[in-house]
Amino acid sequence: MALGIVWIGGAVALDSSPSAPLRADIRSSRILRALDRVLPPSGPVLGELSRFDPLPTVHGPAADVSAPTLQILGAAGPRAAAGSVVRVSGMACGLGVEGSGWVAAPGLVVTNAHVVAGEHDTEIQVRGAGPGIPVTVVAFDVHDDLAVLRAPGLALAPLNMASAPSVGTAVAILGYPLDGPFRARAGRVGQTQRVNTQNAYGQGHVTRLITALRGTVKPGNSGGPLVDADGQVLATVFAAITGTSRPGGFAIPDSVVARALARAEPRHAAVATGHCAE
Repeated sequence: MALGIVWIGGAVALDSSPSAPLRADIRSSRILRALDRVLPPSGPVLGELSRFDPLPTVHGPAADVSAPTLQILGAAGPRAAAGSVVRVSGMACGLGVEGSGWVAAPGLVVTNAHVVAGEHDTEIQVRGAGPGIPVTVVAFDVHDDLAVLRAPGLALAPLNMASAPSVGTAVAILGYPLDGPFRARAGRVGQTQRVNTQNAYGQGHVTRLITALRGTVKPGNSGGPLVDADGQVLATVFAAITGTSRPGGFAIPDSVVARALARAEPRHAAVATGHCAE
C-alpha cells in the first residue's frame, strides 16, 4: 500500500508541478520507474496522470497594456477560429505530453517545439476529442520553440495571420489548458521585441523575438493561437510569465511563424525532435 501511494503521488506531482527541476527529478526516479513496471495496470494509469505540458515560465518584459475584457470572447472571429485549433499529444521519455496547435495552411499545424520534443508518435485531435490523427513533425526549431506538423488530408480551414497587430489589441487565447476541453480566455497583446530569454528546453541565454501578452496562460495552452475579433492569428503562445502577480505570458510573433511555415511547406519526411523537454 505504501509503495502504491508513493507511485501515485509521484505521478500526480509530475502532472501538477510547474517546477522543471522537480519534474526532472521525478522522471529520473528509479523507484517510480520500477513501480510503473511491476504494478499493473500502472502503465495506463500513469499515462493518464502524467499527461502534462512542460510549459516554460520565463522572465521577460510584461505586457504594458490594459486588462483584458470579455467582449472579445463574444466576437464571431474567435468562435469561428476555434474549429481550427487542435489538441496535440504524444509520448516522450515514457510520459504523455499535451498541448495545443492551430491550422496555418492546408495540412499543416503550428505548435511549440517543447510540446513535441522527444516524440515519435505525435497525434492531433480535432476539437480535442475523438480518435487521434497521426502527424509528421516537419519543422522543429529549438531556438524559437516552434514546430510544424504535417497532417495529410486534414479537413480544417487554415487561419490567417494578421499583418501588423497593434499593441493593446484584444485577443482570445485559444487552446486546451490542463489537458481539458477547449477553452477561450480573454487577453491583450503587448509589445513585440527582441530579448534575452530561454529556448524550448529552458536553456539560455538566447536572443529571440517574442510578443508579450496579458491574460491567463495555463499548461496545455502551449502552441495555441492568439486571435483577434476577426479570427486572425496575432501570435502563438509558448510560455507563462514569472516574477509578477499579473497573469500573462509570451508568444511567438507571426513573422517567425511565417518563416517556419515557408521552410516546412515542401517537406514531407519527418525531422528529428531532439530529446524530451524537462
